[in-house]
Amino acid sequence: MQVRFWGTRGSMAKPGPDTIRYGGNTSCVQVTSAAGTLLIIDCGTGAHGLGQMLMKEGPKPTRGHVLISHTHWDHIQGIPFFAPFFIPGNKWDFYAPKGFGESLRETLAGQMEYTYFPITPEAFGAELNYNNLSEGVFRIDDVVIRTRYLNHPALTIAFRIEVDGAVVVYACDHEPHSREAADGISPLDGQDLAHAEFLRDADLVIHDAQYLASEYAGKIGWGHSTVEYSLQVCKTAGVKQLAITHHDPLRNDDAIDTMIDGLRSSLGPDSPLHVFAAAEGMILDYRGDRVSLAEGDEALMDQAVGKREAIVLLVTQDEALRGKMKQAVSDEPVLLKAIEDVANIGDGATTAGLVLIDGDLASGAVAAATTLRAMPDMESVPILFLGGTAPELGNFGENTEWLRAPFSVEYARSRIRTWTMRGAFRWLRASMPENETERMQALRALNLVESSGDEQFNRYTRIAAALFKVPYALVSIVDDDRQWFKAKYGTEIEQTPRDVSFCAHAIHHPDVMVVNDALTDSRFGDNPTVVGPPNVRFYAGTPLMLPSGHAIGTLCILDDRPREFSTEDRERLADLGGLLERELAAIAA
Repeated sequence: MQVRFWGTRGSMAKPGPDTIRYGGNTSCVQVTSAAGTLLIIDCGTGAHGLGQMLMKEGPKPTRGHVLISHTHWDHIQGIPFFAPFFIPGNKWDFYAPKGFGESLRETLAGQMEYTYFPITPEAFGAELNYNNLSEGVFRIDDVVIRTRYLNHPALTIAFRIEVDGAVVVYACDHEPHSREAADGISPLDGQDLAHAEFLRDADLVIHDAQYLASEYAGKIGWGHSTVEYSLQVCKTAGVKQLAITHHDPLRNDDAIDTMIDGLRSSLGPDSPLHVFAAAEGMILDYRGDRVSLAEGDEALMDQAVGKREAIVLLVTQDEALRGKMKQAVSDEPVLLKAIEDVANIGDGATTAGLVLIDGDLASGAVAAATTLRAMPDMESVPILFLGGTAPELGNFGENTEWLRAPFSVEYARSRIRTWTMRGAFRWLRASMPENETERMQALRALNLVESSGDEQFNRYTRIAAALFKVPYALVSIVDDDRQWFKAKYGTEIEQTPRDVSFCAHAIHHPDVMVVNDALTDSRFGDNPTVVGPPNVRFYAGTPLMLPSGHAIGTLCILDDRPREFSTEDRERLADLGGLLERELAAIAA
């Protein structure tokens, strides 16, 4: 794969005579596999030059993928200036971490509101798709990508890219979990050690290194690494090359040269780790013989966060801290339960997905954590210590983090989001089909009336419900942002958002898709239609294909109880769907 830097500056663009060699544009990195898969990591002001280069390559449509580490302005401000987004025929997918309740498209487009910018995203002529990420692994064509949350005041993700037998990691906007680790000397443990493991044996790590250790005391809580910390985690992980990036706006070319000379001197001439500063225009090539295994591909891609409340338990006697945490979760789907001591935990609180413990708890924060972990179903619950001075808080064990005081409400919100997002939700929004534009054109050409009650289709739902003895049967049409029911049996609901649609998954399958028990399925366990009315437990859907080869929806059956579905059952449902396809073909003709 080829790696090319288009923007290496942090926080704000800083062009000028003293930033010529390393560059003044904000974060943007291009990664291209040998097979031609195009990835763009972050879309700061450096994306403008990349877009101009792609435009010069020729008039052919461009297919690409944009990985956004987080949505702070210096990582997305190049989006309105990226020329390929305006060209009809181009197709781009965005991938970014998503918090609770936010629309990724609206977040990225926020900087293009009329108050700030003269045009809106509606001016984009290309087809743009939006995919939400959490921690896990997914695949884009020949590229395997693994993700991990970083330590930043906004929900931020690192990307581990595996293709062509090589590994490149991008970890930008990350602060040491332990303040002592910022000096690059103190031993790594806890979450800092876990971060190093994510970088393990990479051919190249592109790592945030905005500050020097001598500057860090005045930058605590700003969400960035020191160069010394970056060097230490890469040495610990056996990384081959380290490119420090996100250069501070106040650090000019000469200062970066001096910094790199110092790092190389500290490593010595025989070090297996090569360190350098990322510079605009720099091109690097990597190829190896490693095999990337992506078990659970796409298991955590396109994650749409449900509205179910995550239970967060707060253990404190401090009224000010209690108020601060209430503020931190005020806009989140989080139910905060506050108690003064673990002795008052109560049975209900043991279902908590995250525990916040006051580091200065009078009865002892570590003692409280130990007691909690000994309770049934609480042995692996994540624990976030808030404040305190006892060193053992920073190394209590796995699934634990220590948020040292002083910390802002924003930083607390980010850490709460990180831990609750890691394990609280099982609900995946189906990805868009590769031929989505053509599929929608084929659907529109049918001119189907967007209402139910058509006897031509209703008879199929009655037959399906009787044949399989289920309470619900539907002819579901998967539209742009919703599914609507051309025919239905057992419900009066006319439509649902596409995000919650089982059928949006089924149109990807050439055959019948079966979910025997949605509650135990990682794609649907927390889907609102599963945890709430109509409490779907079983689903089977056969895609409705047009002669053109486009799946416009499904004939599906649902039950509020889990059940088995035999090979014979699948064949019968597919046969019934085939009869319905004939009628759709006649309409299309």
